[in-house]
Parts: sequence; structure tokens; C-alpha cells
Amino acid sequence: MQILATLLQVLAQTLEIYSLVLIVRVLLSWFPNLDWANPVLSTVSSITDPYLNAFRGLIPPLGGLDLSAILALVALSLLQQMLNTASVAILNSGMSYYS
Repeated sequence: MQILATLLQVLAQTLEIYSLVLIVRVLLSWFPNLDWANPVLSTVSSITDPYLNAFRGLIPPLGGLDLSAILALVALSLLQQMLNTASVAILNSGMSYYS
């Protein structure tokens, strides 16, 4: 059970890193003159755009503002919380099993 709890924690940490990359992508989108052919920017875009596109289909831009990133970040946060909660529950159930 310890391995499963560790795996869930690693997944939650990976989602936290992805959330940070997503925030960077959103902030970079505020600068329209950036050269997206740059390898770093292109990589950030290729990593985050497929996920953001899934939410762009749900929430159309309102007045030129793309609010889909907010929903995308909320979804990632909820998934992180679920993974952390499951990890703690598994660790607690394993502790009571050995007591």
C-alpha cells in the first residue's frame, strides 16, 4: 500500500508542476509580440495547449478574454486534492492495519 500512496503523491506533485507551467503559459499569452517559434515557448505551448483546448470548447472567449484557463486550473487543483486525499487515506488505513 505504501507504493500506491507514493505513486499518488508523485502524480499530485506532477500535476502541481504542470499547473505552474500552465500559469506561465497563460501569463505569456498576455504578450502578443512573443516569438512562439522560440524552442522554449514552443515547448510550453505544445505541452499546455491540448489541455487548454479541451476547456476552450466548453467556455468561449468573453470580450476577448479566454476564461477557459481558470476552469482548467480549477480542474487540476481538484484532481491534485483528490490524489492527496487518497494518498493520506491509504497511508492511514495501512497504519491502522499494522496497529
